[in-house]
Amino acid sequence: MIRENRDMLDHSKPFEFYAVLQKYNTPNRNGRIYPEKILKRESENYKKLIQKGTALSELNHPESSLIDLDRVSHAITEIWWEGPVLLGKLKLLTSPGFHERGIVSTKGDLAANYLRQGVTLGISSRGVGSLKKVGEQNEVQEDFELICFDLVSSPSTPGAYLFRDKDDRMNFEENLDEEKQIQSQRHIG
Repeated sequence: MIRENRDMLDHSKPFEFYAVLQKYNTPNRNGRIYPEKILKRESENYKKLIQKGTALSELNHPESSLIDLDRVSHAITEIWWEGPVLLGKLKLLTSPGFHERGIVSTKGDLAANYLRQGVTLGISSRGVGSLKKVGEQNEVQEDFELICFDLVSSPSTPGAYLFRDKDDRMNFEENLDEEKQIQSQRHIG
């Protein structure tokens, strides 16, 4: 714990994190389900952006589907599947001023400073496409196009938070069925 805090205060080191990026066939907090076939197709397309160095994302979801370079906070550097879970590695895009003096002047600096201060950040996919109502859920359709993975305060995908060590993923796992049950009990009581 002490070593990690020292690393977070050392502005000379890159700020690299891991995250659960998305899950297929798993209901999220937005009432959406991403089918396996569609999410795997889009993750393969996204790998091409990573290879080109253009897998950029923003701090918070904007209104637009376009990535605004003034709002870019991080780059996804690697993605891979573990069962139905799409995991990734990202690097915060911080400025020399942040590294040399801790000056916050970019969205990457701001995100790094939040994390340095102990804030837990989530991550959320941004994409465009249509939905089809299937039972209580909205299923993402074939026309879905993944744009990026933005940093957010409250992710819709269960367990989609940043963590420093690859092995810490399970510390952030969440159970939406359990959350629904607790909420319904609050409304009754």
